[in-house]
Amino acid sequence: MPASKKTAKHSLLVTSATLLSAALIAPVPAFAAPKPKPSATPSVTPPAKMSSVGGERLGLAGTQVNLSDGVPVIPKDITARSWIVSDAESGDVLASHNAHWRLPPASTLKMLFADTVLPKFPRTMKHKVAVTDLADVGAGSSMVGIKEKETYTVHDLWLGVFLRSGNDAVHVLSHMNGGVAATVKEMNEHAEELQALDTNVVSPDGYDEKGQVSSAYDLTLFARSGLQKKDFREYCSTVSAKFPGETKKNKQGKLVRGSFEIQNTNRLLAGDSDISVYQGIAGVKNGNTTNAGATFTGVAERGGKVLLVTVMNPEKTEHNEVYKETAKLLDWGFRAAGKVQPVGELVAPKGATGASAKPGSTEPAGSDSGSDSGEAGGGSGTDDSSASPVAKASSASGADGRGMGVALGIAGGVLVLLAGAAFLVNRRWPLPELVRRRR
Repeated sequence: MPASKKTAKHSLLVTSATLLSAALIAPVPAFAAPKPKPSATPSVTPPAKMSSVGGERLGLAGTQVNLSDGVPVIPKDITARSWIVSDAESGDVLASHNAHWRLPPASTLKMLFADTVLPKFPRTMKHKVAVTDLADVGAGSSMVGIKEKETYTVHDLWLGVFLRSGNDAVHVLSHMNGGVAATVKEMNEHAEELQALDTNVVSPDGYDEKGQVSSAYDLTLFARSGLQKKDFREYCSTVSAKFPGETKKNKQGKLVRGSFEIQNTNRLLAGDSDISVYQGIAGVKNGNTTNAGATFTGVAERGGKVLLVTVMNPEKTEHNEVYKETAKLLDWGFRAAGKVQPVGELVAPKGATGASAKPGSTEPAGSDSGSDSGEAGGGSGTDDSSASPVAKASSASGADGRGMGVALGIAGGVLVLLAGAAFLVNRRWPLPELVRRRR
């Protein structure tokens, strides 16, 4: 080959390499594809840097709290891999520990399931269970005892979801909602709307599945959103209920259908041999699987403060440890409320309006002045309260049908959950007044 051709070829190669190098190190243009979401596989140890949704400090590993004069120290015997203490009304995060660590959620994921699906069906609606409704329930799942070819109301099914954490009830409701795959898709979309970006739903019931993760932060968002709904508040606060049994022939040969009692497996709500009912507890949801360990989100009120605490997978293996650690964090939160400076916040949903409105405000936040449909047609699971705090209403029922509280019999007393601003078509945020009063 002549020298001139060799030189030209060499120059072409050098030019190509220079251009390729420049392309590799050049800044990414504004129109480049968005950065993919983090892997849905949970890590063995908390990443040094996690999501910063709600504040930079919430994305840091380890305990985050602003200790100063008058602020109590965090209990030393908290062993959970992840936890968060927040004010349910203002959204202030009072303290956290690996708040955005993506971990298996177990049945606490049912809070997202309920928040997504509960408004779809009137509680009086009836459904006859088909064989296919229960075909994909995972082996070893917690069950409420639903039987094929029996008919249940939507109210029955939600009691099964909340009280017994029944995966069978979840799958029946999922099939009513268009199938498991469609429900999972809706749950993931709703999680994104709530800005719960640590969550990846694979199974609607929280059953251990590869890639199914959430975080203490996200679970708290689900609880906070769900508590906007009157039916959600009722179900998560119910201690015990009657559940329809199987139709059988009696001694006279007649077909009869009895019932059996189911109890809430939330031990802070129902109590147990080694743990008492927590004063002011109002729900929300517990879970336990092989991969997730024990998980729990609880809401409680004391002295006008409403706190949300989520605890995920305590290392300590004592009986009811997840509830004991939750109770200790709630105690800390009530002592610290009003003294400790927050380390972050619970963000509002993407579509929320009036995010700057204060809880308890007598004026509607945002421009929406309408009200939702309440329980017309049998009850859809939507809230029916007005923008005015129910605490100022003349009665629980309200003369105009708005501002209704929910009377619930819990632990031998009557607790009333009052809600202020409604979760309306144009949703108002932050959480309305959630005040529980024992009589």
